[in-house]
Amino acid sequence: MLDLRRLRLLREVKLRGTLAEVAEALNYSPSAVSQQLALLEKEVGVPLLRKSGRRVTLTPQAEILVAHTSTVLEVLEQAEAEVTTSLERPAGLVRLAVFQSAALALLPDALTLVRSEYPEMRLEVTQQEPEAALHATWTRDFDLVIAEQYPGHAAPRHPELDRVDLTTDPIRLGVSKKLVSEHNIKTLADTAGLPWVMEPRGTASRHWAEQACRQAGFEPDVQFETADIQAHIRLVESGNAVALLTGLAWVGRPVTVELIDLPGNPRRTVFTAARRASANSPAIVVCRDVLARTAELITSS
Repeated sequence: MLDLRRLRLLREVKLRGTLAEVAEALNYSPSAVSQQLALLEKEVGVPLLRKSGRRVTLTPQAEILVAHTSTVLEVLEQAEAEVTTSLERPAGLVRLAVFQSAALALLPDALTLVRSEYPEMRLEVTQQEPEAALHATWTRDFDLVIAEQYPGHAAPRHPELDRVDLTTDPIRLGVSKKLVSEHNIKTLADTAGLPWVMEPRGTASRHWAEQACRQAGFEPDVQFETADIQAHIRLVESGNAVALLTGLAWVGRPVTVELIDLPGNPRRTVFTAARRASANSPAIVVCRDVLARTAELITSS
């Protein structure tokens, strides 16, 4: 019988690419990971790994083992979900990944509801960009993720993950009242030549914002780059930059800038994703229900 812990290490190598990343993700030392994989090779009787620069690749035989390991892990996760479903009340740990604006808008009320209605549950929340968080949920670093998708820009798809839409919020141009007056800003095109603040390159929001500006006929002058949405708002308020801001950014605070509608009134979709094997576990169902209730209160207020 092959050792499941070693098989999981082999699967992690496929997902992460280096022994060092596997060690960091699973709190092992790199030498321990290497030793366990060497033992697995002895058990199987064939080579499983090949060096490729700084990374390692799997042999065809290792790929076969990883495919079966994924199936075994999914079945075990389904079994765990069924066991927890048999309990009278939802309990246990849920590891949640969330991006900043959703965290600020949704989590305070959602966490309060969980604590008051389901005290046996524990939520551990980590702020992480949606693209990375979706991948980390697929690799079992998180149990549930709140992610986003911009119009015409599909979010990454991963095997084993489901998707449930949570809410949508409008995307509008944010400009200080002073800049609106000084430059007679009425449309996105009127901001050509003004300084912009955007999220870092590689994020869906940055790509979407750049494309919106280009479709309006100009290349944005991005002088400020930060993932901190509160920093975006402060830079816009002070007149030091303009930005594309979503509706969730204003939950719990007054709107202090001019918000100008964009052509077509685009909206961002906020959704949750979990592994299908655990999606029906009571704790995941409860988290999604609480988040949906919180989102509904926000949109109706």
